[in-house]
Amino acid sequence: MYISKPQIVEAGGEFRRTGHNRGSVMKSASTLACLGLTVFTCVGASAPPPPEVRPVRTVVASASTEGEPVSLTGHVRARTEENLAFRIDGRMISRKASVGQVVQPGDIVAEIDPQPQQDGLHAAQAQNEAAQAAVHEAANTLERQKTLLGQGWTTRAQFDAAERAFLNAKAQVDSTAAVLHTAQDQFGYTKLVADSSGAVIATGAEAGEVVRAGQTIVTVAHGDGADAVFDVPASLMRQVAPDAPIDVALTDDPSVRAVGQVREVAPQADPVTRSYRVKVGLSAWPKAMRLGTTVTGQTHMQVASGIELPATALTTAGDRPAVWIVDGRTQQVSLRTVDLLRQDSSRIVISRGVESGEIVVTAGVHALRPGQNVRLLGASQ
Repeated sequence: MYISKPQIVEAGGEFRRTGHNRGSVMKSASTLACLGLTVFTCVGASAPPPPEVRPVRTVVASASTEGEPVSLTGHVRARTEENLAFRIDGRMISRKASVGQVVQPGDIVAEIDPQPQQDGLHAAQAQNEAAQAAVHEAANTLERQKTLLGQGWTTRAQFDAAERAFLNAKAQVDSTAAVLHTAQDQFGYTKLVADSSGAVIATGAEAGEVVRAGQTIVTVAHGDGADAVFDVPASLMRQVAPDAPIDVALTDDPSVRAVGQVREVAPQADPVTRSYRVKVGLSAWPKAMRLGTTVTGQTHMQVASGIELPATALTTAGDRPAVWIVDGRTQQVSLRTVDLLRQDSSRIVISRGVESGEIVVTAGVHALRPGQNVRLLGASQ
């Protein structure tokens, strides 16, 4: 760059600079200012920040191989329970069997006051004896009329009357014999007798009470096996296979265990709880698993045809459920809507939207945005 030297001209004893010099100096100053601004801009500007990489926890999606475990609480009951009751009304005067007592066939369990039935029995016996005496007399009369008729000493009408009297007396004997048999049964019903062996597990009446026919006096548990009884919600009834094995353990001592199979399912739900009574037959009944003890039954739901993931992987896209999918090549995430087959507090089962082998974010789902770079926790940076 060429800058001309300033010329000084004398004028009236004073010196002054020429106008040409002044313009050149201003141009040079402007050029230097522009160069300085350019240099400042180039030096002061910083490079753009690198994209944020957020660490996330993930799982590799895989199809369900085993149904989700489910546990229910129930109690142990005898496979066969028999309620013993009187066949007639009366005042119970004694109960000889108590809870925990073992009874054998023929043992008297309880008795009601037999006096009314005994009086009825005596009356029936007297009527039967009177009928037998009447038929004996009628038989003698008929035999006599038959002899007289053969000798011509009586009429045919008298013979026929004697025959009718005999037949009526004979019928009366049959009638009173039936009444006597009923009275004998009624008297026998005053004693409640066990017809099979077992342990008394409950009582329904005490001595001195007036009981009705059919009212349970004692409940006897037979020793032919035991069931674990559960009240199963209707939602689980559709998700558990009927032939699935059930692991049963004592609630207060899980080391006492047994395995059973569903033996009986109530055909109708309880009208109050809307649950179904399910009886699980115990194949090997441990002695420590006593009748009435509380047990926990565990099994697995039927295998769902879908992808099972932790519930923490679930988020939303608008009003639909969604999950974050990690691209294994670019390490970027994308939000994908899914269809849920089942959901609870810990697991979800996806029927459509995720394929087996894809990487799904399970922690940090609410801090992500589409296209964001992520780092899988446990992977190298």
